[in-house]
Amino acid sequence: MPYFLLTLAFAPGVALSLFVYCKDKFEKEPLILLLQCFFAGAVSVVPAILLPLVAENLGLGMSQSMISVALYAFFVIALSEEWSKYLFLRWMAYPKRDFNEPFDGIVYSVMISMGFATTENILYVMQGGLGVALLRMVMSVPAHATFAVLMGYFVGLSKFKGNQRQLRMYGLASAVGFHGAYDFFLLQQSYALLTVGALLSLLIAVFLSIRAMKSSQKLSRFSAS
Repeated sequence: MPYFLLTLAFAPGVALSLFVYCKDKFEKEPLILLLQCFFAGAVSVVPAILLPLVAENLGLGMSQSMISVALYAFFVIALSEEWSKYLFLRWMAYPKRDFNEPFDGIVYSVMISMGFATTENILYVMQGGLGVALLRMVMSVPAHATFAVLMGYFVGLSKFKGNQRQLRMYGLASAVGFHGAYDFFLLQQSYALLTVGALLSLLIAVFLSIRAMKSSQKLSRFSAS
């Protein structure tokens, strides 16, 4: 049974990584660099875990008031996780010569995020069992992928529009914003908010991610020609 759960924990992250890899139509990225990004994302779980632990020890996030939950969701969970991913994207993938078209921002961002999400998934699934594995397969891991697409879209634009820091910050802010909204609803002690709010924020992120991928593919086609 543990091997089955481990497979379920790995499957969604690997599947979404392959999906985005296949969407890279004009110049495939080197597999060794993609694997490095995936494992870097797994490592990025460490600092993302530490900040929430520190926050909880300080008593942050213990109150169920709307303001307390919002601060915890956006500034403790979402910011720590997306900032950890962003650091690897910015300083590991961004400077590479192989990062040579706008869509590459999405590819590398998703690889890092799926490394993060897969490691996180293993931890949750081994504790929560089959039900957690199935729920995270259709919610949490795809959510991480959409946050990564939004971040990667702006980071990709940044490199091909004069290395604009402002665009990179848009990418980080968009990932943190949607991630925070998703977790905000999950942390509410309300079944209606959990199902409607979290699902709605995820669906909006998916819609925007699809648009971002199509737009980035068009830009990559022109940069590759």
